[in-house]
Amino acid sequence: MTTNNGKVALVTGANKGIGKAIARGLARDGFVVYLGARDLEKGKAAAEELREEGEVRVIALDVADARSVTAARQTIELEAGQLDVLVNNAGISSAPGSRFSVPMVETAENMRAVYETNVFAVVTVTNAFIPLLLKSTAGRIVNVTSKRGSIGEEGAWVGRPNMAYSSSKTALNAITVHYARSLAETTVKVNGAAPGHVATDFNGFRGTRTPEEGAAVAIRLAKLGSEGPSGLVFEDETQLAW
Repeated sequence: MTTNNGKVALVTGANKGIGKAIARGLARDGFVVYLGARDLEKGKAAAEELREEGEVRVIALDVADARSVTAARQTIELEAGQLDVLVNNAGISSAPGSRFSVPMVETAENMRAVYETNVFAVVTVTNAFIPLLLKSTAGRIVNVTSKRGSIGEEGAWVGRPNMAYSSSKTALNAITVHYARSLAETTVKVNGAAPGHVATDFNGFRGTRTPEEGAAVAIRLAKLGSEGPSGLVFEDETQLAW
């Protein structure tokens, strides 16, 4: 087990996939990791799996429920006093039972459902935890995004199937920049992490990368030094032209 480095991290949607891999990596690096999970029992199972990696504490967190977010913030504030890293990882690709091939058959209802988790909830969670991040000497916010949200990156997926998901990540990139600029005079840095095509239940395990490979960029951005960037989006070491 890694020695505690005194820093505290919260990873949302961390009971599986990339989120769990991010939690694992941060725990290995000595962070006290709050593993956020909407389903507390699944969160407990994931935390138990990561027990040997370091100090992992499960916390009930439904990012789309403001009361749940407030309760999580109060718990972390009471137990830890501050937050050094917030990883906004929780996300969905479409509403349950909905999957749309082209924009002409997309529905506003599905768009709203996806944005509720992928965009609006990120604002709710980030705003709730900024006061705790400002108590850190080096607060870091990492928004897990996607190359599919890029407008300018060659080979990106804008215009391809699932407009709701792709455009939600474009919006997420934009708010990442807004937060970075508004916090520029503080010690908090805000960046986007694109994990690549990772094999998880999110895509029916069709991805070509492991969760650990996808998590690496988020972990790196969570540990940026004082000279590191803010307001940018990265896939591995490459800055994306989102």
